[in-house]
Formats: sequence, C-alpha cells, structure tokens
Amino acid sequence: MMLILALVAAVCIGLSKAGFSGISLVSVVLLAEVYGAKASVGLALPLLIAADLMAYPAFLKHGSWKPVWKLLPATLVGLFIGWWLLGEIGDLVARRIIGGSVLFMVLVQAFRRWKPGAFEVLAESRGFGNGAGVLGGFSTMLANAAGPVIQLYLLTRRIPKMELIGIGARFFLLVNLIKVPLNARLALITQESLWENAKLLPAVFVGIVVGRWLIGRVPQVAFEWMIVGFSAVAAVRLLWG
Repeated sequence: MMLILALVAAVCIGLSKAGFSGISLVSVVLLAEVYGAKASVGLALPLLIAADLMAYPAFLKHGSWKPVWKLLPATLVGLFIGWWLLGEIGDLVARRIIGGSVLFMVLVQAFRRWKPGAFEVLAESRGFGNGAGVLGGFSTMLANAAGPVIQLYLLTRRIPKMELIGIGARFFLLVNLIKVPLNARLALITQESLWENAKLLPAVFVGIVVGRWLIGRVPQVAFEWMIVGFSAVAAVRLLWG
C-alpha cells in the first residue's frame, strides 16, 4: 500500500512539471505520509530534478530566464531560512510545518479565486514580488511546495499560460539544483533514498507524459479546484493527524 502511495506521489510530480502545478501539493503530503516528514523532503528532490530535466526541453521555446533572475535573490533568502530551520527541528514539527505550508498555499489559491479584485490589489503592491520569492524559497526548502505561490506571482504579471509554464520550468530546475548540497548537508539525501528514487522514477515519467496529453484537454480551473480540495484535507491530516 505504501509503495502504491509513493508511486501516486511520483506521478503527481510528473503531472506538476507538465503544467498542473497545484497537484505538487498532493505529492508533498503523500511522500510525508510514506517516508516521514523530514526524510520526504530529501527523497522528493532528485525526483523533482529528474522531472525538471525531462520537462525543461519541452518548454524551451516558451518563457525566458529574465523573470527567474528577478525572483532569485528573494528566493535564496527564503531558501536559507528554511534550510536552517529544517536542521533545527524534529520530524513531528516538520510534519506540522509542511502541513501548515500546504494549507497556506491552498488558502492563497482559494483567495485568488474567491476575491480576484482584492488579490489584484495585493499583487500590485511593491513588496509582493519579494514576498513571493522569500515565501517560495522557504516553502520549497521545507516542503517542496513553492509551485502555487510562484505560479500565482507569475499570473499577476499577466504572463500567458505556456510562457508561465516555461518560466516555471527554468525557475524550479535552478532552485532544485541549488537545494542539492543543502539537503545533502542535512543528510536528507542518502544511498537509501536514492534507491527509493530509482524505484519511483518511471512513475515520474508517466506523469509527465500524461500531463502533456492532458494539458490541452482538461479545464485548468476545474482541475485546480479539485487539487485545492484534496490538498486542504491532506494538509489538515498532517497538522492534526
């Protein structure tokens, strides 16, 4: 049963890299359930990088590196805060923080849908970009859960769908590579975790292929709401389960 949950999580990683970024929250929760909160952070990273390397060429003609460099300084600040905190806390606290991070991302997505006018005002504020970068860096280090907040930031820049996916592919490939030595220093990437990665990697590939096929066929809004609902339930389980 645990292997099935892990394979589902790996498929979700592939789907997220093919354009359905909200489903990355599902993989975060499932991997935390199977492997434990802290261990899941390091275990997921090689899978995310493999997915990034598979997805990046497919979106090479979409987007550019310019928005990535603009976000990177603030993201690095959040990244190192998250890295320090991850080294100081135990698995139970990590589980609570991951659950809280996922739930916060769900609330941000819901706020954007329910109050688009208020969200637009917030998005136009001077500090929104820096805040998104810091929060994204913190969330990706602690929970590999920065996809929704970075996507929301890019959406406020009026970036078309395919361009947004292309920029996201660049951003997360770079940031995930930066995270490798940080995770290794915390002993979250080990020989055992890499063996688990080898078992799950084919499912990541399946997720990318299915996601590429679905991206033009499934209404994005309906899909996002489904993921929001599932992620909210899962986050509550991490927080109070």
